[in-house]
Amino acid sequence: MSNKQITSSYSLDQYLRYFYDIEVECPYGLPYKAVYRQQQFIALPDDIFGRFLEAGFRRNGNTIYTMVCPNCRRCIPIRIESNLFQPNRNQQRVFRKNEDLTVTMGPLKITEEKLYLCGNFLKERFPAKDNSPVSYYGTFFANSITNTVEIEYRYGKKLIGVSIVDIGCEWINAVYFYFDPKENQRSPGTYNILHLIELCRKNNIGNVYLGYLIREVRSMRYKEKFRPYFLLQNGMWVCHR
Repeated sequence: MSNKQITSSYSLDQYLRYFYDIEVECPYGLPYKAVYRQQQFIALPDDIFGRFLEAGFRRNGNTIYTMVCPNCRRCIPIRIESNLFQPNRNQQRVFRKNEDLTVTMGPLKITEEKLYLCGNFLKERFPAKDNSPVSYYGTFFANSITNTVEIEYRYGKKLIGVSIVDIGCEWINAVYFYFDPKENQRSPGTYNILHLIELCRKNNIGNVYLGYLIREVRSMRYKEKFRPYFLLQNGMWVCHR
């Protein structure tokens, strides 16, 4: 393994002094109290937003946050360096299987088609929760602090998946991905990450931030299949091959 030291997180100190903590139930269902350290912003320069990502922070709407749970350290920030990634055989098969899709990218836009697809996805993945696709778009995806786009995946005219990502000059932040549950055989989640990595390579963008790796949560473990990957551990990005 090799280590990559965070070099610019010190410049966040002027922002971090305004952050505050909120205690809630663990959003991932773990038996611990979760603590969000967060702050809301009107806008952030591209380089500052990138430094927050580099320091392990995430975005929810106009809120920047990190997890500081006192009895749990299972949320580990994970990223892929686009120039180092090597797809395995299964990922190569997934990429070929989805070559018949049309992929387009544009600004965040709410449509009935997307709300219907997002609603079906939320019902399938979180049947016990009262999740609203309108709420997801309005309070989670949408923001004014950074450049956010949607990537649409279509088979013919049929929309089968939508990826919401923040894009900077040196990074892509994967915010959320929802898809048609009937298209599971395509492995759309895997294909979406493969596409984001390829998008980075074509545009000389270094890193794809994938949020948290939580090995105790089945739906979050798939991220470590993209190798090599880097985990933020004790203030350093550690390479795992």
